[in-house]
Amino acid sequence: MTRRRKRLALVLTSIALAGVAVGLVLFGLRGSISLFKAPSEIVAEHIAPGTRLRIGGLVKQGSVVRDGTDVHFVVTDGKNDVAVAYTGALPDLFREGQGVVVEGVLGATGLNANAVLAKHDERYMPREVVDALKKAGRWQESAGSMGGGS
Repeated sequence: MTRRRKRLALVLTSIALAGVAVGLVLFGLRGSISLFKAPSEIVAEHIAPGTRLRIGGLVKQGSVVRDGTDVHFVVTDGKNDVAVAYTGALPDLFREGQGVVVEGVLGATGLNANAVLAKHDERYMPREVVDALKKAGRWQESAGSMGGGS
């Protein structure tokens, strides 16, 4: 084998190994990725219980029920609702009618949340929530400003 062919074989082997490494990393991360969903998407896609996901929308008026550190509320996009159960301290800015992103595991009766994120000021809302509300026809430009970046 000539020197040129050895070099070509080494380069091709390196590229193949790098491709395998990237594939293994992506395969390993697929279980830890949780995508944002609006309540209407969850209903339309018939997502199976036990699926870990993030839900974004508005906290439905009159839906917050507190029992000590347990809180039950409903996240809505105006068309569909998802019940949420959460145990722990809620963000100071959490309240009915405000934008929220909730992360947890979908159960038979709703989302069992382990994280609740409220908007950080009176006009900010995450871009994903704004897009979902616009898609549902519930967004009004005067309601808030769209979040950007991180």
